Amino acid sequence: MRPFTKHTGLAAPLDLANVDTDMIIPKQFLKSIKRTGFGKNLFDELRYEDEGQPDQECTGRPLREDFVLNLPSYKDSSVLLARQNFGCGSSREHAPWALDDYGFRSIIAPSFADIFYNNCFKNGLLPIVLAAEEVDQLFVEVTAQEGAQITIDLENQKVTSPTGAEFSFEVDSFRKHCLLNGLDDIGLTLQQEDSIRSYEEKRMNEAPWLFLSREK
Repeated sequence: MRPFTKHTGLAAPLDLANVDTDMIIPKQFLKSIKRTGFGKNLFDELRYEDEGQPDQECTGRPLREDFVLNLPSYKDSSVLLARQNFGCGSSREHAPWALDDYGFRSIIAPSFADIFYNNCFKNGLLPIVLAAEEVDQLFVEVTAQEGAQITIDLENQKVTSPTGAEFSFEVDSFRKHCLLNGLDDIGLTLQQEDSIRSYEEKRMNEAPWLFLSREK
């Protein structure tokens, strides 16, 4: 998992509340357990005029010209601004996979659905909760200036707006540690690799019959 320390990126304003996980990545695309390849279908029903199907090439599909990610000024955005209750609905982990695969590093909103919020941290995305009025200000600044960027400093837990305003955010210390060091659940387990190996060797000496291959 990529570490998250400090990130400055173009911000895309998604001015919608209660965006559920089926809107983030529609159910028909949940055909793989790989974490890659979902970015092309992120917000599929909002981005395209037609109904997308699995294994369909996105090149040439009719775009909804008024959708924020289809606007040239928000191409290559890596910070997503959203409204309250982002990520509600089903618990599918494909939702943060799709956001990450598209190129987003962080989502800023007044509130998140709990399961989606937890899944973001496990996949290298930083979900940031700010007060509704602070999110309102970010929306105003981002839409007022083309190419507006937001800076996120995880170490100091600060969001800096395009005009230089700073907002503090809270984050659990353990989750912060994992993001700063790029540790997902597998990475955390591998930190105990020496202890695991030592235990296995000890157990093999104590009960070698447990490790014998069964004869057919």
